[in-house]
Amino acid sequence: MATSKDSGNKSGSSGGNAQKSGNGGPAKRGFAAMDENQQREIASKGGQAAHQKGTAHEFDSEEARRAGQKGGEAVSRNREHMADIGRKGGESRQSAARSNKEGAPAAKSGSRQGGKNEE
Repeated sequence: MATSKDSGNKSGSSGGNAQKSGNGGPAKRGFAAMDENQQREIASKGGQAAHQKGTAHEFDSEEARRAGQKGGEAVSRNREHMADIGRKGGESRQSAARSNKEGAPAAKSGSRQGGKNEE
């Protein structure tokens, strides 16, 4: 015999909070359901409170340098990514050289040092 609690619940879900979103997953709730501006506002208040309390972390220049170095090392381990970056740089430089050659007067003889134009 069904109890009065679950007699009206024919879908089999345990409550109204298990809603589904249009993509088949659970619907966003709480903080995730807010728009980005609301999220930023709340996060900003949290950061301000941490600074007032004295528990906020602030990077000094040495700590920031080490963090950047670790990130660079991690990225550079991906050989395919680094090759892609180099390829894009080479294409960009080649494109710039072609446009300079076509639209500019004849180049001066001699080598360019440091990539700067000599005048």
